[in-house]
Amino acid sequence: MTFEEALKELEETVTRLEGGETTLEEALALFEKGVTLTKNCRKMLDEAQLKVKKVTEEGCEDFTKGAE
Repeated sequence: MTFEEALKELEETVTRLEGGETTLEEALALFEKGVTLTKNCRKMLDEAQLKVKKVTEEGCEDFTKGAE
């Protein structure tokens, strides 16, 4: 599942919960699903942030070496 897919599913889950038209059992299941989706989205964002940091640091190293 991509980040965008997970985020969309999370938004749909929140909308259903906010609608108030679910039973308690359904609401609990949706809440659990939302927590799992949130964790997955956070993990994907953290991984993306690490990649950006690595690329940025490598780019800065190349730039400073060329300036010497």
